[in-house]
Amino acid sequence: MSKLTCLLLLFGAIFYSSAQINPNKNLQKINLVGKVIDKETRQPLEYATISLTNLKNPENFQGGISDVDGKFNIKVSPGVYLLIIEFISFKKYIQQDLIIKSSIDIGEIELEIEVNTLNEVEVIGERTEVEIKLDKRIYNVGKDITVRGGSVADVLDNVPSVSVNVDGAVALRGNSNVRILINGKPSGLVGISGPQGLRQLPAESIEKVEVVTSPSARYDAEGTAGILNIILKKQELIGLNGNFSLNAGIPRSNRGSTSLNWRTKKLNIFNTTTIGDTQTKGNYLNNNEYLDLERGSTYLNEKRNSYRNRKSIFNSLGLEYYINDKSSLILSGFYRTSDNSNNTINNLNELNVTGDIDSYIQRIENENEKDNSFQYSLDYDNEFDDNGKKITARIQYEESTEDELGEIESMTKLPFLLPSLFEKVSNLEDQKRFLLQTDYVWPIDEHTRFEIGYRGRFNTQTTDYEVGYMNQSTVSSLSPTYILDTNLSNTLTYKEYVNAFYSQFGKKINKFSYLIGLRLESSNIQIDQQTTSEYSQKKYIDGFPTVNISYEFNDKENFTLGYSRRIRRPRSRYINPFPSRSSVTNIFQGNPNINPSYSNTFDLGYLKRWDKLTFNSSLYFQRSTSVFTFITQDTGMTVVISGDINDSESEILEVPVLKLSPINLSENNRIGTEFNLAYTPSKKVRINGNFNLFNSEIIGSYNGTSFDATNLSWFARMNSNIKLPLDIDWQTRFYYSGPRVTAQSKSKGIFSMSSAINKDILNNKGTISFRASDIFNSSKRISKTITPTFISYGEFQWRQPTYILTFTYRIKQKKNQRNRDQINQSGNSEFDF
Repeated sequence: MSKLTCLLLLFGAIFYSSAQINPNKNLQKINLVGKVIDKETRQPLEYATISLTNLKNPENFQGGISDVDGKFNIKVSPGVYLLIIEFISFKKYIQQDLIIKSSIDIGEIELEIEVNTLNEVEVIGERTEVEIKLDKRIYNVGKDITVRGGSVADVLDNVPSVSVNVDGAVALRGNSNVRILINGKPSGLVGISGPQGLRQLPAESIEKVEVVTSPSARYDAEGTAGILNIILKKQELIGLNGNFSLNAGIPRSNRGSTSLNWRTKKLNIFNTTTIGDTQTKGNYLNNNEYLDLERGSTYLNEKRNSYRNRKSIFNSLGLEYYINDKSSLILSGFYRTSDNSNNTINNLNELNVTGDIDSYIQRIENENEKDNSFQYSLDYDNEFDDNGKKITARIQYEESTEDELGEIESMTKLPFLLPSLFEKVSNLEDQKRFLLQTDYVWPIDEHTRFEIGYRGRFNTQTTDYEVGYMNQSTVSSLSPTYILDTNLSNTLTYKEYVNAFYSQFGKKINKFSYLIGLRLESSNIQIDQQTTSEYSQKKYIDGFPTVNISYEFNDKENFTLGYSRRIRRPRSRYINPFPSRSSVTNIFQGNPNINPSYSNTFDLGYLKRWDKLTFNSSLYFQRSTSVFTFITQDTGMTVVISGDINDSESEILEVPVLKLSPINLSENNRIGTEFNLAYTPSKKVRINGNFNLFNSEIIGSYNGTSFDATNLSWFARMNSNIKLPLDIDWQTRFYYSGPRVTAQSKSKGIFSMSSAINKDILNNKGTISFRASDIFNSSKRISKTITPTFISYGEFQWRQPTYILTFTYRIKQKKNQRNRDQINQSGNSEFDF
């Protein structure tokens, strides 16, 4: 109840302040009306930009856009103005010394097509553009046909500096500790155990991706690699518009999605719905050699084939109400649900020193998982004037559950057949998150801004993990019973409350710009291990300074320099002291004593544009302390994989049980450089390339064992876009991730290639596309781990090659209209100097 009272008081104060602070309240307003049309076709031009500059007071700048009928109505004060009307690919209309004494109708304004730039504009509207801001790089997704019919995860895998590895984890510059936001806010789409919910959001719903390698003080300090902010599309066109999309693929990848938007002068209603039915096939291979100087090595080979089936529904709905020209309220929410099944066949062979099979065990695991998530949010946005002074506020609540139930049957087939053993594993995770945020931007003058804000994040996550073994005396009964394994079963509640206050100051002096800020975060971490009645609490306050500097040599060349301090807090799984078993010979066990990791990052960037070539490069250095490192240890326990312990004459074969746990090592130093190239030799050919080279040095020891390691690695991607005859677009993507080294293991490089073709039909209202991913079936992680007691070789493939056919139909959407939306919305950064 107290939270609700605080929220009502906060929004009441915001509405009161917006009503009181309005410097233009007493100024006389009159109307300037007119209509913009195409001179050749006489058709109205929707979304033309109208700007008015008062010649006596140039700072008094006003403007608007034309509606679906080409009409506009702008409130202005009496005076003498410079009138400019613009529309993409049309010549600019300019009228000097427009005298406005009273409301005036200037009639029809005819715009002529700019023939020399028409084709050029088409190219720009289809390519992935790069915008450089003080604290971020913005990649407009554009017409990327290799992600048609895909998801947000496919889009991220195509963004420079970003990679998505074979098991779906997202990394930024090779660092997987990246913070993913949706429209600048945490979202339930990211999910409890990772960004798996992003696979339910269609790629066509994304407008752009912001890559924030040097986050300003406005952002959460969580995420040592940086932030990926996914901006979803929101149409500004009057009336009903949107698109429908259907796709089918091999392996099964059936999905239908709609994205609709209906807008009037006062309301904007938007909805996205996706229904999917997919299957993903994966493979896993693990060969272990257990070193024994007395008896000789024992070999245990494990091969696993998995079939993951997912049926999902995602629906989002939002309503934006325009209170007036300067303020609006947005009520939005989404619901997603998925029913997943994972069928795995695991073959386990033990070999002796001569290579003969001593035992053969087959484990069949059928896992069913139900995921549900919903989120509600209320946003308020008020601009006090045309100079950028504004206040924003958000209340957001989300709840997610993941309910996993796995049934496992173990069958010993060699050296002799034994009765099957049955096991049941249940893992129920529930997460509730509440977000409260407000930001105030005050432009001191045209080139100086100050910002202050608050964000509170309150997260509660409960994990209920149970393991049971079937009572052998009830195996043949209709209602078999299970005996709870109290050594593994447990319930953990993890609470993370973070209150943050920040302020930042930015200024532009000629070609030089800077943005400095400080963020203070108060963290309250509570861990309640209910099974053992153990409770612990950690409280700490941290300061996170940020500095971002930019110098523009000209409009085609600049450099940026950024510094930021970041934090990585351990997830609840990392802290839980109870082990969770991934197989009979491997367990994962959290470390309740693990502490947060901190990083300091410096980033130097350079951008240069030529007529046909754009070059963007960065040099970065990061020093992290108390870094999380996962180590594999021999638990000292063994598991019987063959033989009958109740038979004194039976030969018992046992292998060690290995434990994977996180620890804090002393430090990790990362230095790297990346290059991005965009080359357009002609209107029919575009080539984009990204290369990232980095060196990671791990320094530290644990229990007398040194884990020092140095890893020089790199990854590169190249995209080629070619316009074929009959207006067919062909795009091909190549990706390679170089070998990597950790404290105990080495991984080989990974190569993949994808290709797609695209054709517009039905008078450009429809599009049909076909894409093939991982054509050579080479996207596999191959690694080797060496310790004093065992050597392990592993291969892992998350999914096999996929082939998807997609059809999209657009309602009142044109390529140029989408491009204009992006242009007008791309300037919403808090410091667009």
